[in-house]
Amino acid sequence: MKSCGVSLAAAAASAAPFGDEEKKMAAGKANGQSEDFASLTAEERAALSGLDSRVFGFLRLHEDGARTKALLLKAVRCYESLILKAEGKVESDFFCQLGHFNLLLEDYPKALSAYQRYYSLQSDYWKNAAFLYGLGLVYFQYNAFQWAIKAFQEVLYVDPSFCRAKEIHLRLGLMFKVNTDYESSLKHFQLALVDSNPCTLSNAEIQFHIAHLYEIQRKYHSAKEAYEQLLQTENLPVQVKATVLQQLGWMHHTVDQLGDKATKENYAIQYLQKSLEADPNSGQSWYFLGRCFSSIGKVQDAFISYRQSIDKSEASADTWCSIGVLYQQQNQPMDALQAYICAVQLDHGHAAAWMDLGTLYESCNQPQDAIKCYLNATRSKNCSNTSALAARIKYLQAQLCNLPQGSLQNKTKLLPSIEEAWSLPIPAELTSRQGAMNTAQQACKPHHPNTEPVLGLTQTPISQQSLPLHMIPSSQVDDLSSPAKRKRTSSPTKNTSDAWSSGHTVSQPPVQQQIHSWCLTPQKLQDLEQLRANRNLNPAQKLLLEQLESQFVLMQQHQQMRQTGVAQRNALSLPHNRTNLTSSAEEPWKNQLSNSTQGLHKGQSSHLAGPNGERPLSSTGPSQHLQAAGTGIQNQNGHPAMPNNSVTQGAALNHLSSHTATSGGQQGITLTKESKPSGNTSAVPETSRHSGETPNSTASVEGLPNHVHQVTADAVSSPSHGDSKSPGLLSSDNPQLSALLMGKANNNVGTGTCDKVNNIHPAVHTKTDNSVASSPSSAISTATPSPKSTEQTTTNSVTSLNSPHSGHTVNGEGLEDSQSPMKADPPRISHKPSTQIIPSMSVSIYPSSAEVLKACRNLGKNGLSNSSILLDKCPPPRPPPPPYPPLPKDKLNPPTPSIYLENKRDAFFPPLHQFCTNPNNPVTVIRGLAGALKLDLGLFSTKTLVEANNEHTVEVRTQLLQPADENWDPTGTKKIWRCESSRSHTTIAKYAQYQASSFQESLREENEKKSHHKDHSDNESTSSDNSGRRRRGPFKTIKFGTNIDLSDDKKWKLQLHELTKLPAFVRVVSAGNLLSHVGHTVLGMNTVQLYMKVPGSRTPGHQENNNFCSVNINIGPGDCEWFVVPESYWGVLNDFCEKNNMNFLMGSWWPNLEDLYEANVPVYRFIQRPGDLVWINAGTVHWVQAIGWCNNIAWNVGPLTACQYKLAVERYEWNKLQSVKSIVPMIHLSWNMARNIKVSDPKLFEMIKYCLLRTLKQCQTLREALIAAGKEIVWHGRSKEEPAHYCSICEVEVFNLLFVTSESNSRKTYVVHCQDCARKISGNLENFVVLEQYKMEDMMQAYDQFTLAPPLPSSSS
Repeated sequence: MKSCGVSLAAAAASAAPFGDEEKKMAAGKANGQSEDFASLTAEERAALSGLDSRVFGFLRLHEDGARTKALLLKAVRCYESLILKAEGKVESDFFCQLGHFNLLLEDYPKALSAYQRYYSLQSDYWKNAAFLYGLGLVYFQYNAFQWAIKAFQEVLYVDPSFCRAKEIHLRLGLMFKVNTDYESSLKHFQLALVDSNPCTLSNAEIQFHIAHLYEIQRKYHSAKEAYEQLLQTENLPVQVKATVLQQLGWMHHTVDQLGDKATKENYAIQYLQKSLEADPNSGQSWYFLGRCFSSIGKVQDAFISYRQSIDKSEASADTWCSIGVLYQQQNQPMDALQAYICAVQLDHGHAAAWMDLGTLYESCNQPQDAIKCYLNATRSKNCSNTSALAARIKYLQAQLCNLPQGSLQNKTKLLPSIEEAWSLPIPAELTSRQGAMNTAQQACKPHHPNTEPVLGLTQTPISQQSLPLHMIPSSQVDDLSSPAKRKRTSSPTKNTSDAWSSGHTVSQPPVQQQIHSWCLTPQKLQDLEQLRANRNLNPAQKLLLEQLESQFVLMQQHQQMRQTGVAQRNALSLPHNRTNLTSSAEEPWKNQLSNSTQGLHKGQSSHLAGPNGERPLSSTGPSQHLQAAGTGIQNQNGHPAMPNNSVTQGAALNHLSSHTATSGGQQGITLTKESKPSGNTSAVPETSRHSGETPNSTASVEGLPNHVHQVTADAVSSPSHGDSKSPGLLSSDNPQLSALLMGKANNNVGTGTCDKVNNIHPAVHTKTDNSVASSPSSAISTATPSPKSTEQTTTNSVTSLNSPHSGHTVNGEGLEDSQSPMKADPPRISHKPSTQIIPSMSVSIYPSSAEVLKACRNLGKNGLSNSSILLDKCPPPRPPPPPYPPLPKDKLNPPTPSIYLENKRDAFFPPLHQFCTNPNNPVTVIRGLAGALKLDLGLFSTKTLVEANNEHTVEVRTQLLQPADENWDPTGTKKIWRCESSRSHTTIAKYAQYQASSFQESLREENEKKSHHKDHSDNESTSSDNSGRRRRGPFKTIKFGTNIDLSDDKKWKLQLHELTKLPAFVRVVSAGNLLSHVGHTVLGMNTVQLYMKVPGSRTPGHQENNNFCSVNINIGPGDCEWFVVPESYWGVLNDFCEKNNMNFLMGSWWPNLEDLYEANVPVYRFIQRPGDLVWINAGTVHWVQAIGWCNNIAWNVGPLTACQYKLAVERYEWNKLQSVKSIVPMIHLSWNMARNIKVSDPKLFEMIKYCLLRTLKQCQTLREALIAAGKEIVWHGRSKEEPAHYCSICEVEVFNLLFVTSESNSRKTYVVHCQDCARKISGNLENFVVLEQYKMEDMMQAYDQFTLAPPLPSSSS
């Protein structure tokens, strides 16, 4: 949909003639823009050609880049004027360039707007890596991490050698860290470390993040080792050193595993003192030191340290709370009271301070005040022991009721009441600090003039509902791992789960003034409670209740914002200013936002006093980047770098440079409309593309990028927002906002763009140049019933599916009926397959290998080729949209396809194979298989296993025992998706002992229940009968023995031989099983794995590796419960995982059935009894829980079908996009299939041939390039059963040409790299040897000899 208007080159070249005319147009169309139109000279155009998103963070516009900045501003003016002149009808590249220029000027709203316009005009936008990178950076600035992650992943997918790959890995590492996906985070940090190119953090800072990742995962010894290793680094920046020492000190104070208490505290104090030598102005280190002194009883030293912490402008609620504890321990209740009041006035939601204050009042025999404090503590989001507090409150209330009337009034109070205390004068040190924050900020850290302020408070909070679709609300970093969130040793009742909210009062005087206008005093909170409880209110009381409710909401949001600030500061540190353009849901913030947005409107860059990536490495100085994500170690020495006004009133609402917002995605994107499957449009490209919806060109007014800040202040919705509408997002349902955003273009929205975006065919994901593409023909997904059409079938699908297994033995007729092809409904969404799908059959898929090589040589000479053989790059894969139309609610619990076997003949009946592999059946339960085949399941019993190999290794997963259809957080307060499952190892003998003792214990408990409580005889582990309770827990811990490898045919000869009795299509090894052609062992896939279970053992939600089918037999004696979702819905489950901060591919998650029901996702649910075989079809999502004590065996199979191959290749590509290893090497497998198998299915043949074509082309092109560069290729060959090779760095499959380090080659250890990783380590490959495993002649021969075989005569085929 390229506009036929002005081209980029023509526009730039003809800029001069437009001069006078443009002035008139600007005056008429751009509201009197009086600026003279400036033309771009050839020299300026040449300079601009080298400026795009790739130089972001490496341009020093605020230091010596005045000329560059002026040029960029001039270019933006010129481009905007030309766009107005042409009424938006310009080439799409125009908008992309405009986006780059605005990005470099840090004008993120205009950059986003221009990028969106480019996206809506350019159908193959994904080929432009610089565009995707720029878009990712803009999303990153908005803290829209889910979208930023998608954009960055697509850059690496379409261009693995992208020059800013290191920067991308760094940012991905930081974002995954915020999202608590620590494995992905670690992988990307390590990939960043390997790359020798520059990025905006130093390697020492990246290493710090890696060490800190270990710490927040409670891998304390690894963390300690990594921190200590970092301290050995030469020329370690002072701030890095100070921060590392601070972390080590705090770890020694809080982590029991690091030694006995005395030794730990001694080390802690030493480390913290060394940290303060390196950075004496770190109030955080002073605070930690005070905590250490306090814990060993050095009260005076503790007071001095806290005093220093306050003097360093870092007084926080936490510091005052700790001071209160010290006073309380010293029996100075009045001083303690004053300190606690300071704490709760600084942070109204500081649960620990409220609890300690309650304890103080209780100790002074003032139960009424204690109750008020405890109530305030329970209202805090950070309160971890609400139940204990509730019990305490009840106890105190009962005591009060029993007291004689008036006895309390007659008593003299030791302490003023909470209301009186609230209005006591605040200690001088606090008031002076609040009154002179500017001075303090400027005075502190004078030797870091470029350090940016860390304004936690200015992060405008938005509820999680306000996040754009696909935006993961990032969880707080693990409570126990963060110093900020430790229980304080000095007070057992206290849990400072949001401890260092220190930044908030430091940086925002205007906010501080506003706080008291709507803060609820404890008395008002009490009134609110009473009014809520009273149902018969008069009008005056109703009005008061409304006012108090709204104030309470605002207060909660303010508290949430404080917590946000902490997590934000802690969790992420990148060197670019964070600009949040989304207004908060709080009315009192409107004025401030209006001011800020006016500042933006005047021109952001003029206000950016702090550096924004101006310095190539660590623009803000290492201090800020290191603020230990999620640890609360923010050295707020960065605070004073700017005068306050320039921040609060200036362009960036939050120069949250070093601590990116992390708290549940408190930022939204203003320019979006919440994407919904109903077809609403979205102005944000990544979301709409990913969910198959329409991007909306609302961001432009007749081609002129809109200014987000025009609508920011208006985009505030009331605090009581609905569940899908978001306060920070512009909804098209609001005509006023939509009109303001869209301007004149609002009539066109969603018309032309609608067709444009839906060119993504949901069932086919095509691949990049070096990818294994699924098919050369669009016919694959339209003509074949793919699994994605499972739920799009006609209504008779259920009956046809059920007919053969209604409880009777299967007969041929029934099975034939059941597997007859079902007609797919016509697609409901208009697609343009041609842009997404690989070229169709009109292009020959069978060029000879000689033609391929010839075309590759021409490519090497010309650099370009339009040969149809050299297929173009294909778009990155995407999850499928949910099937349309959605299923009615009564179809969401479909009956499970089940086959009942009576004898061996039934098991080998050909239609059984066809029924199981039919894509319309996501799962099949084959009942009574073991009995029909006379399988000796006793060979897999625990007793036999112990006798056979008692010392064999077992992987153990420690889990919580829960009802099968529910998954609660460890406290039992809310249902979640995250399924905690920690890993360890043991032996078969030890696990067998545990399994047996668990059974004995259960019997004992059952007998006790029967004898004591006849009415409570239900077994908790076997059902969810008591699911009506709102609260669960406490949960019992159980151990699940998993992934026990039975691949050794010497150790497990009898067991493996027994499985050869199975029908061929479910056997571990057979000619018709793709996995038997891999040529080497893939553990757990083409080998058997055993699972040993106790009731409640869970296999969390997943699809099988590379979407292969799986076979699972229950050995018994107990049952298992299965939950199954068809493959076509995996995109919906992926979305749910993202929303719940889970990694779909690698995370441990247990779906909430209520969520799935709401999203119209069908769930098959059934019981697998001993002897039953469960066949999981290709791509089916499933999760399993043991009901009783049982063992299971399982493995994967790959039927020789087009559907299986297609889904395997799609997942191979999706894994590549997600930086996850595909344990089935699909390229290697495809070449083996070409050599070993005659394929008669045209669709399967085309897909395999297409994969061969691409890899042949890739190998030849790479060979030509290496030879041209003078790099020798060494013949290496392959040994028999040699495994396929993967890059040791990024884990992609490396086929034929292996890049191994010279050292490993000489040692014959062969550490393999892909070409891209090898070049990142050594640009000219000087330290690498290239080994070749296949001769080109052999590959050409295999390619040419792989032809379509005639169809088999058998009727069953």
